[in-house]
Amino acid sequence: MSNQKYLIRGANLLGEETADILVADGTIARIGQGIEADGADVVEAQGLVALPGLVDVHTHLREPGREDAETVETGTRAAAAGGYTAVCAMANSNPVADTAGLVEQVWELGRQAGWADVHPIGAVTVGLEGERLSEIGAMADSRAAVRMFSDDGKCVHNAVLMRRALEYVKTFDGVVAQHAQEPLLTDGAQMNEGSVSADLGLAGWPAVAEEAIIARDVLLAQHVGSRVHICHVSTQGSVEIIRWAKQRGVDVTAEVTPHHLLLTDESVRSYDPVYKVNPPLRTREDVEALRDAVADGTIDVVGTDHAPHPVEAKECEWACAAMGMTGLETALSIVQQTLVETGRIGWGDVARIMSTEPARIARIDDQGRPLAEGEPANIVLVDPAAHRVVEPEKHQSKGRNSPYRSLEIPGAVQATFFKGHPTVLDGHINTPRALVAQAD
Repeated sequence: MSNQKYLIRGANLLGEETADILVADGTIARIGQGIEADGADVVEAQGLVALPGLVDVHTHLREPGREDAETVETGTRAAAAGGYTAVCAMANSNPVADTAGLVEQVWELGRQAGWADVHPIGAVTVGLEGERLSEIGAMADSRAAVRMFSDDGKCVHNAVLMRRALEYVKTFDGVVAQHAQEPLLTDGAQMNEGSVSADLGLAGWPAVAEEAIIARDVLLAQHVGSRVHICHVSTQGSVEIIRWAKQRGVDVTAEVTPHHLLLTDESVRSYDPVYKVNPPLRTREDVEALRDAVADGTIDVVGTDHAPHPVEAKECEWACAAMGMTGLETALSIVQQTLVETGRIGWGDVARIMSTEPARIARIDDQGRPLAEGEPANIVLVDPAAHRVVEPEKHQSKGRNSPYRSLEIPGAVQATFFKGHPTVLDGHINTPRALVAQAD
């Protein structure tokens, strides 16, 4: 793979200027006009926007234990199809990724698959049970070099444990990513609490259940002087709390999912379990507040919360259905639709919220780098003028639980270069990158 050479001709860098990009030996060798390179494979990129390879801080790869839903191989192949060159794998596998051995296993599976870098997220507490801290230090010192820790799927609701976790990760510049959900306020909840839940007679999930935890945790982070990251922000009130915390100088970052930027709780009127998700779809007012918060920087990144499930877990009655949606292969299109085409952000901002900032938050040094000579050749080429109809059966993910089925969405990934190798080419999945020899 080290001898591969590609000449990307006429790409629109971050939507700002047109240039050729020469990729050689896994790096960006040259950027300029009219580049000639003997022996290079030419990729015609006229009309395509070039972005740094995308980085997802919130992916569920399900392996080990739930290979019926997804594997590291299928999940990272889906990531490549969506323009991603790195994903952070959440800890709620079975067994839970709460030891050095488990996170190294997931990391190694990512290396073997070769579609994208896999950076495991370690559990904050043993078994996600919220009773005692996991092997945080050992996971940080492992070959996986874990820097992000989360009990996602469950909230670290014990304030003392949350404080201890924040103090612990501070010692090596780690971050706790909190799933903000007060369990006592959401017991039995099925959807957003509001007029739609009242009409449908479904148990409501109040916004305050998210907002109360965020308020507590930004104050704890300020007290400790540590970093805290808020997963899948979904309410207007949460945005206001995070904005207030940032104004106070708290080291807090936040993410929003594509589905919370587009869909509302009105979708639940269909009773289709594909719309059942945690946190739940909220109101139109919440959606607009989330979009504005990305535009003004209150929300730092878009995280997919890619959550594949077997068909039987979704094709059942609403109350019995699993929570979660797939997202890796549609995220960039939904961001284009909700943020770029509405005039809130430009393509340079897309690079920031889907590549640069996610890599910074997760402390992934060789991802999210600028498109510049000498940098790793992690590049995605997207056709912003394309339109496609979502067909989950054609996705690379094992999951078919996409909420966008039959929806026409803008934009299409035409190529993904992962460390100089095209995992996607001409709009189709290509081949994984060969294993790179690494020291144990």
